[in-house]
Amino acid sequence: MTTATTKRPAAIRIVLPFVFRHWLEQPLRAAIVTAGFLGATAADLFMPVYSGHLVDALTAGAASPDARQAALLAFGAIVGLGLLSVILRLVGIQTIVPFTLQSMSDIGQRAFMRVQRFSTDWHANSFAGSTVRKITRGMWALDVLNDTVLMALLPSVVVLFGSMILLGLHWPQLGAVVAVGAVIYVAMTMAFQIGYVAPAARISNAWDTKVGGTLADALTCNAVVKSFGAEVREDIRLGGVIGRWRRRVRRTWFRYNHTGAAQLLVLLCFRASVIGGAILLWAAGRATPGDVTYVLTSYYIIHAYLRDVGMHINNLQRSVNDMEELVAIHAEPLGIVDAVDAKPIDIEGGRIVFDNVTFHYGGHRRPLYDGLSIDIDAGERVGLVGRSGSGKTTFVKLLQRLYDVSGGKILIDGQDISKATQQSLRSQIAIVQQEPILFHRTLAENIAYGRPGASMEAIEQAARLANAHDFIMRLPKGYGTLVGERGVKLSGGERQRVALARAFLADAPVLILDEATSSLDSESEALIQQAMERLMKGRTSIVIAHRLSTVRSMDRILVFDRGEIAEQGTHEVLAARPNGIYRSLFERQATEFGQIAAAE
Repeated sequence: MTTATTKRPAAIRIVLPFVFRHWLEQPLRAAIVTAGFLGATAADLFMPVYSGHLVDALTAGAASPDARQAALLAFGAIVGLGLLSVILRLVGIQTIVPFTLQSMSDIGQRAFMRVQRFSTDWHANSFAGSTVRKITRGMWALDVLNDTVLMALLPSVVVLFGSMILLGLHWPQLGAVVAVGAVIYVAMTMAFQIGYVAPAARISNAWDTKVGGTLADALTCNAVVKSFGAEVREDIRLGGVIGRWRRRVRRTWFRYNHTGAAQLLVLLCFRASVIGGAILLWAAGRATPGDVTYVLTSYYIIHAYLRDVGMHINNLQRSVNDMEELVAIHAEPLGIVDAVDAKPIDIEGGRIVFDNVTFHYGGHRRPLYDGLSIDIDAGERVGLVGRSGSGKTTFVKLLQRLYDVSGGKILIDGQDISKATQQSLRSQIAIVQQEPILFHRTLAENIAYGRPGASMEAIEQAARLANAHDFIMRLPKGYGTLVGERGVKLSGGERQRVALARAFLADAPVLILDEATSSLDSESEALIQQAMERLMKGRTSIVIAHRLSTVRSMDRILVFDRGEIAEQGTHEVLAARPNGIYRSLFERQATEFGQIAAAE
């Protein structure tokens, strides 16, 4: 893991340009924040000058009118500069709040938008909990990064360069000491951070993401954990992940400590050089007490900023590491994208044509489909059957354009779906999945998902058509009932009927039913079968089924075998074909049902 990590580009070279691009989206706020903090710092920078003048005036004696006037002028300048610093800093602080919140909102929303549009393969290979952790951690890291750069590092640079110039104008040797000391300190700090701390921090962040993924994986599958009494097993599994996370984080934190110790040592040497130089100038008669006061005051300001520079660089590197995975999401290719000239598709009849389609999954040498051609008439009801892995589910995924074909084209009503916008295509294809997924929202919201803004009357009518209204009304809160994460509060048959109601309300011209009656009791199956018959009327319907009783009434049945349509026809025609695949599947199921009936 370490070797692969070190080969990646430095996170700071990726993250900082990403952040600066977001700053440019709010140019006025960025300018006000920068001007506010830099102006306040410039005011602080001149404080030591007037502090030196004040000491020189005081040492001249109160009897001198010129000394009194000089003291009053120095005092007024100190107060005025302090007031200016406070006002400018307040302007910067007041502006950086909406500036940072807007940036955090933008990157969070855009990351969510990209994740929503990533390919099916990406989601299949990613932990939802890990993805959420990457986004939220990156959003809060941006808050730290903005504060660090705008409120701390930029002012620190102004103080260091300004002090070096001001001291150098009076005493070039002291200016050189400050310049050399600052360069050594900053260079050492950055070298430690980039070469020593950052690699460890990157690995600890990766394990932090794994902790989130492991937690989410176990919590979302809690029903399975309970059914096998595997709570202790999952505790141990999480303990192993957290143990490795703890070791990685401990190493990172110790490296931060080592860096801090080295910084303190360099600061000690720097302090001795500046104060020693001031004493030598005084001893040589080249500096007055006021000059020494100026030098010492300047040094303590420089020292404070340098000490904080180390902390700020630490914070910058930490926030950059925390943002790295979020920035990677923004850089991740979407997978399936709309064509440049894509237009909304207009489906009326719903005729579907697979024209010489070739398709293979990434990493597979042999294509699943090689020149597949099929024509489904508008309003035709077609069943897809075949052994597992024969290509049934891929057929409907290609139709929804969850994957792009490798060759050939897919047409709906004569329109190439690769040239249509994905949103318009999928909004006109209703799908009821084998395991319907519901949001942790009310039943009304779940049903209305297919048609946002639908009236309550329309929602209830769809539920009646799906044979769902009666069970919904028996619930304490009716249509206002929350269904739990992924619909866990409902039975399988109830979830299936809610999904059917959603499809009824969507009223799409093309309908896909994916194993919609599998794993249900006979009563639920009868209700769902009845609702499906109503739903398929007037629509081009594609029904995937392992239970062949589901497709007996279809206008046509396509029998898939190893990515090819080996047989097609009605149930009667296929069942009568000697040595046919469909007949073999049908007889096997009939035998199994007969054995079950005899046993009962």
